[in-house]
Amino acid sequence: MIVAQAINFAIVIFVLYRYALKPLKKIMDERGATIQGGLDNAKKQEELLRNQEAEYKATLERANNDAAAKMKDAKKDMEAYRADAMEKAHAEVSALVAAGKKQLESDKAAMLSDAKKEIASLVISATEKVLGSTVTGAVDAKLVEENIRDIA
Repeated sequence: MIVAQAINFAIVIFVLYRYALKPLKKIMDERGATIQGGLDNAKKQEELLRNQEAEYKATLERANNDAAAKMKDAKKDMEAYRADAMEKAHAEVSALVAAGKKQLESDKAAMLSDAKKEIASLVISATEKVLGSTVTGAVDAKLVEENIRDIA
């Protein structure tokens, strides 16, 4: 009986091993491989994420540097444009002032000429009234010269 029980036990162990433990071990090995594959994949993804993050930071740094350089260039261009505009404005103002001075000189000369003619005319008129006769060209010129010297 003990031998029969031992044979029955051996048969049950063999059947359990063949039909239960072997498939269960296979399932456990597959599950372990799947888990290991998931862990390996997670490590790869983590490394890929770190690489992409480093690349993102480097790209962002380059973009910031490029933007700063462009801003610096734009400021430099703006300053040059501003200086050029100021220079042009100063040149225009100087030209306007010079034209104004020239016009004033011209107007002053015209006014002095007109004033001299008017004064000469008044002197002749006053002299004719005082002398009671018309003054000749030579006497007229002499009197005009003397009166103009006195006035100037």
